[in-house]
Amino acid sequence: MAVLTDADSRIIVQGITGREGRLHTERMLPAGARVVGGTNPQKAGETLEIGGVGLPVFATVAEAREATGADVSVVFVPAPFVKEAVTEAIDARVPLIVIITEGVPVQDTAELLARAADRVRIIGPNCPGLITPGSSLAGIIPATITGSGPVGLISKSGTLTYQMMNELSDIGISTAVGIGGDPLIGTDFIDALELFEADPATEAIVMIGEIGGDAEERAAAYIAEHVSKPVVGYVAGFTAPEGKTMGHAGAIVTGSVGTAAAKKKALEAAGVRVGTTPTETAEIMRGIVEG
Repeated sequence: MAVLTDADSRIIVQGITGREGRLHTERMLPAGARVVGGTNPQKAGETLEIGGVGLPVFATVAEAREATGADVSVVFVPAPFVKEAVTEAIDARVPLIVIITEGVPVQDTAELLARAADRVRIIGPNCPGLITPGSSLAGIIPATITGSGPVGLISKSGTLTYQMMNELSDIGISTAVGIGGDPLIGTDFIDALELFEADPATEAIVMIGEIGGDAEERAAAYIAEHVSKPVVGYVAGFTAPEGKTMGHAGAIVTGSVGTAAAKKKALEAAGVRVGTTPTETAEIMRGIVEG
C-alpha cells in the first residue's frame, strides 16, 4: 500500500510543455509514474515525446480527465497563473492536486483551499511533491536517493526531504510527502500523520518541521492523541534570527511564537524524539526500526 499515489495513479502535468514541466515529467516516468498527458491551452492537440512516451496535450484539465481518467495533477505553471490552473483542476474534481510552484500569493492559496474544501486534496504550494519509491512520483523529488522501506516521511522542506531520504537510504521510505513551507498549505502535518497512521506499509514516521507558525505544536497535540506509531522529529532553525524570513515564506519567528525551541518542547512532550541535526534524527529512527 502507498500513501496517496501508487503505480496505478494516472497523472497529468499542468504546464507540461514548459521547461520545468517537461524536465520533471521526463524524471517522473522512470520513477514509475504513470503520466498520461498534460495541459496547455495554446498547444492542445499536440503530442509530446518525453522519455520515449507519447503524451497528449489537452486544452483543459476537464478534457484531460475525461480522455485519460487522470486522478492526479502536478502543477508546474508560473505563480501568476496558478490560481486559474488549480481552479480548473478543482472544478474538474481531480482528487489529488500537487502544486510545485513557488511564490504563489497567499490570497490566491487561501481562495483555492476554500474552493477545494472537502472535494479534492491539495499538496503545496511550494512543495517537492510526493514519492513512493519504486512505485510512483508526483513532483520533483529525486527518485534514486533511496528505495522502498518502512519509514514514512513528512517535511516542510524540499532539500531536507532529500537529505533525510539519503540518511535513511539503508532502511528505505514507504512514502515521502513534501507538504511545502508557505504560510498556507493544503495538506498539513496532521493530514499526513493521519495517512501514515493508517498505512500498513509504514512502521514509523519522521516529521521535519521548521520555525514559524504553530503547525508542529498542533501536530504534537494530534500525535499524543491519535498516533500509535513511533514518530521522530527534526525542527530546522534553532539559530534563526527573530523577525527574519528564513528560506520559506512561512519560516519566520515573531517574538516567542514559532521558535524551534518551543516546537521541540511540544513534540517531546507528546513522546516524539527530536534530533538536533538531520543525521542525529536519522540515527534515532534507525535505532527504532532496527530494534
